[in-house]
Amino acid sequence: MGGTSRGSLVVVLALALLAPAAALAHVERTSYWPDPRPDASVKPPAGGDVPKARSLASALQRKQRGTTRVVCLPDSLATAKADIAAARTKGYQLRPTAPVHHITRTQARTLLSINRRLFARCAFHEIQPAVTASRNNDRVVIMPGVYTEPTARAVPAFPKECDQYRITSENGSGAVSYAYQFHCPNAQSLVGLAGHALGPGQDPPVTPTGRPDPHGIPNLGPCIRCNMQIEGSGPSPDDVVLDAGRVESGNGAPLGSKKDVGLRADRADGLVLRNMTVRHAAEHDVYIHETDGYLVDRVKFFYAGEYGELMFASDHGLTQNCDAVGSGDSGIYPGGAADTGTLRDTTFYPEFRLNQTITHCDIHHNNMGTSGTMGNAVHYVENNIYGNGAGFVTDSFYAGGHPGFPQDSTVYERNRVYSNNFNVYGPDSDVKSAVAIPIGVGALIAGGDDNVVRDNYIYDNWRRGTMLLAVPDVIACAPSPDEGAPPCAPKGLTQTSNGNRYYNNVMGRSPDGEVMPNGVDFWWDQFPSNTGNCWYSNIGPDGTTGSVTADPPTPPQEGTSIPGFLPEDCGAPTNVGTGNPQKEAVLVACAANFSNSSNDDPVCDWFQPPAEPGSPEAARQKAQQQAAAQRLVGRALNLPRFCELVGGQGGTLTCGPFRDRV
Repeated sequence: MGGTSRGSLVVVLALALLAPAAALAHVERTSYWPDPRPDASVKPPAGGDVPKARSLASALQRKQRGTTRVVCLPDSLATAKADIAAARTKGYQLRPTAPVHHITRTQARTLLSINRRLFARCAFHEIQPAVTASRNNDRVVIMPGVYTEPTARAVPAFPKECDQYRITSENGSGAVSYAYQFHCPNAQSLVGLAGHALGPGQDPPVTPTGRPDPHGIPNLGPCIRCNMQIEGSGPSPDDVVLDAGRVESGNGAPLGSKKDVGLRADRADGLVLRNMTVRHAAEHDVYIHETDGYLVDRVKFFYAGEYGELMFASDHGLTQNCDAVGSGDSGIYPGGAADTGTLRDTTFYPEFRLNQTITHCDIHHNNMGTSGTMGNAVHYVENNIYGNGAGFVTDSFYAGGHPGFPQDSTVYERNRVYSNNFNVYGPDSDVKSAVAIPIGVGALIAGGDDNVVRDNYIYDNWRRGTMLLAVPDVIACAPSPDEGAPPCAPKGLTQTSNGNRYYNNVMGRSPDGEVMPNGVDFWWDQFPSNTGNCWYSNIGPDGTTGSVTADPPTPPQEGTSIPGFLPEDCGAPTNVGTGNPQKEAVLVACAANFSNSSNDDPVCDWFQPPAEPGSPEAARQKAQQQAAAQRLVGRALNLPRFCELVGGQGGTLTCGPFRDRV
């Protein structure tokens, strides 16, 4: 009976999760990956690689590429003088863990001279008119000040004159077409940039039962605002602020949002955005969509309702030197990313490559540091991820508009992932959680394949250093019972959470050698039939492999040097999940909490702040949770119905009395 009931509980979990699964994924219009080849109709070509930033001084050169449009406020020059003087004497920080940077006397004089000349050329006092007037290769330079864009703020979210372009999804997501964003840039965004003209027809509607081929944008017109650069002219990103909400909140809460998006760049190939702050959007501070080739450098994202920076269905991107704070979902979200990894279409993407990079960023005090439903082949390298509810997160939950199921091939390396214990659900939290997450986790993969977690410092995450759990297709695809096959065309019950590798990480110890243990270093749900996941050559708090902690504490695999550890051999025939009823019981309880929007179930402790590892309270919490999970395993036999996937690949979900299946 043990083997059968274990498998039964897995599918009970699947049914429990069906309702909340869609809520875990960002909903957007049906989106497509841009052609990865450079667009040679523009000189220089747009896309095909990360664009290079042009220097601020070059904006004043007579033979510069493109036209420069300067945006300023009446006091921008005076503000620039004060900001430059402060950068000379007090210095500034690009992010909290970076050193204070002082500009030299010569740099200060040069920058002040540039700002004086820019002020003399200023012809715009809001950013949107300058963007609208721009064309390929043009630049918008924004002088110091806080920009609220009063004209854009006055535009309603759904103006009647824009109804003719409003193609919404049939599944109720409310997503609008590219044509809508093109004609009505400020309906949802404080600043809207449409990079391509409209092609033949409009975006096809999102449908809940079908999924078009995402390889290539089907209605793409020619570049009209490609290779654009938008930048602040102050010495630091703090000097130019685009505020979509309550200015009086500064860089904190409450948001007081007036627009869903701060700055939206749609199909804006070759975009450069640098040296500014964006804050207080109801959804996303910066939104880069269906864009091939972008550089976001020296930008700060503060207190967005969902994402600080959202890069969706984009390619050839680089975000660097950023600070992302206070977002209700995550600070950085490269979702629906171009599938250039192991599961790629080799005709469209001939070579494996990582398509977007996030580096030298501080991502902290968010619900999650990073996330990304179908965040495929993304590279996170040399970041500081700390003080969030959870640190790195990626997942595979299908929702309308999200291409790339299942998630795969992201690389997390040389990051510092620590102290992600922020109680975002607490009464004193100034961040409102937009999606439920387990507090106290450094890195969570919820349904992903072939990801790599290597050479990181992961410490002081009080629940778990890392978590790996499966998201079966019956959950991830969330089909309606009356609609037949799920839209992400499942290949079987467990096409996610295979082939993930964790190696050469330092666990429970900071870079300076301080012992700061995780609750447990590595945790795996052991989902039945998951294969190829492996953990090897990781180092624990005392500098040895033997001090690494893991759950499950499995017997040693053949040839394993670490007793009681997870599988080391990625390709071993025995490297297959066998299931764990207690873990499955916890997942069932957590699924119910997601659905009921509660956090008081004793079995699911994810939404309660964990105690510090090694403390008496931590031991009490663990014992209480294990006992509650065991009771739920026993109660599972009293469930009235049991469902299972019959027939393997291409099979059907059938249900019947639970006891008849035991």
